[in-house]
Amino acid sequence: MSEAYKRAGVDIEAGDALVRAISPIAKATARPGADAALGGFGGLFDLKAAGYDDPLLVSGTDGVGTKLMLAFAMGRHDTIGIDLVAMCANDVLAQGAEPLFFLDYFATGKLEPGIAEAVVAGIAEGCKRAGCTLIGGETAEMPGMYEPGHYDLAGFCVGAVDRARLLPRTGDMAPGDVLIGLPSSGAHSNGYSLIRRIVADQGLLWDDASPFGEGTIGDAFLTPTRLYVSDVLPLLRGGAVKGFAHITGGGLTDNVPRALPEGLTPAYDDAALALPPLFSWLKEAGGLSEAEVRRTFNAGIGAALIVAPERVDAVLSACADAKAIGELRPA
Repeated sequence: MSEAYKRAGVDIEAGDALVRAISPIAKATARPGADAALGGFGGLFDLKAAGYDDPLLVSGTDGVGTKLMLAFAMGRHDTIGIDLVAMCANDVLAQGAEPLFFLDYFATGKLEPGIAEAVVAGIAEGCKRAGCTLIGGETAEMPGMYEPGHYDLAGFCVGAVDRARLLPRTGDMAPGDVLIGLPSSGAHSNGYSLIRRIVADQGLLWDDASPFGEGTIGDAFLTPTRLYVSDVLPLLRGGAVKGFAHITGGGLTDNVPRALPEGLTPAYDDAALALPPLFSWLKEAGGLSEAEVRRTFNAGIGAALIVAPERVDAVLSACADAKAIGELRPA
């Protein structure tokens, strides 16, 4: 049966070999509550062993969009998995939760030697940065579904938070609360359909020298999404943060209001939101307005925290690259 299936384009042995290859990678992400063993029908996690007595579970799922097309074009697959974890784990963190475990879905027309392993290695690296374990996943080989060398990628993260620490604490928010921005590492994983169009319209190639920094254009835009867990989780547990917005598609414009109660609105300090060179280039090359940049991209701010004025200094001290970017005002 496996030979007939192989003639149809699906190599069961290759899939088994992949599981054997990635098992040590997953094992290296083990943490209290999980041993990251692969091969079962489901992954187990022991919340009590992780130190929780009365937790709420928080889940998030996402992909990396057309940033995958850049990975294909450059033949680099070792960082896109970090993006996948970050997009999910940062969302879970925004609810005040500690990311606990992660599962991935990798689908391709034909398993190519080295590609899936590189992707999973990136996922494992992302899990290490997030402090969560790669508890399982799924690899699907689907002949005829994808172009040669292409694949699709999705992820699923589960975290936990004590009930009293669930975010946002909208009832505690008030006019004068400060918005603190944490810088992004670049475009993260949003707006890549527009990025790809702008680069193409400029007649540029991904391996051309970057017009806005060191290295190539592809290097700059393939920089993986920043994970905020290590910076922010201690602040969340200490009660310093009332709300957290993960700045993804929609930018500051759409994401910060998701963490606010009715009656309050963000007021930004434009000087604090000056565009980094990458986004200034996108704005000029794409003929975009400031509003379009801030709604399509993160525009240099990957996360925004809502903090009482008396806690600002402590938060800024804990996050060395953070800065105040505005405040809450009556709507």
